[in-house]
Amino acid sequence: MNETFARRLTGLAGIAAAAALIIEVPLYFVYSGPPPDANVLTRLLLGIFALAFLIVFVTAFRELVKRVNPAYEWVGSMAFATGLVYATVTLVSCGLEAGAVIAADRSIDPTITVSGTYVLYGSISKVLLALFLTAVGFGISRTNLLPRWTGRSAYVLAGANLAFVPSLFFGNDPADFYAANGWGTTASLGAILSYWLLALGISTYRSATARAALPAQPR
Repeated sequence: MNETFARRLTGLAGIAAAAALIIEVPLYFVYSGPPPDANVLTRLLLGIFALAFLIVFVTAFRELVKRVNPAYEWVGSMAFATGLVYATVTLVSCGLEAGAVIAADRSIDPTITVSGTYVLYGSISKVLLALFLTAVGFGISRTNLLPRWTGRSAYVLAGANLAFVPSLFFGNDPADFYAANGWGTTASLGAILSYWLLALGISTYRSATARAALPAQPR
């Protein structure tokens, strides 16, 4: 995998993951009570595809960092590892919610009913995302592989996720902004992450085109 291909793959995977997340998040706000099974399963399916694309993104990002500056390969590996663990934890949460919805004989709201997922997509995911975003921000800033705003925004988003780690102490009412499964802890941060990932994916893909246009350097 050369650098140009790594940039394109990273960018496309980031855009695809962001697109799935952007479509998924509004589905959480369509119904005020327990949503129909079709709504829940659709948003979970979109989330599963988003996480699959995220796995491609973190894999390609690791390769991109290694190609740009091998001295910081360890940073790319940290971003890969934390991103992969985050995707795994969230996929488990999706599976638990989908299983509960399929098995129930009535409409349920899995964000309330499936208590095992509160900490998985809440505090645990926030810690993992903070580590992932910090690694991405550090890798970008140290290797200069993307514009400065991408690294700085990653740090800001990492701090925002850390701020929501204590939310597990504040109950399980999704209507509460700072609850373990509150709309601030999950949906709002998820929406911000999706648009950040979209911007990062576009920037990364465009950097491949810009780099391909540069004249070849003499050896």
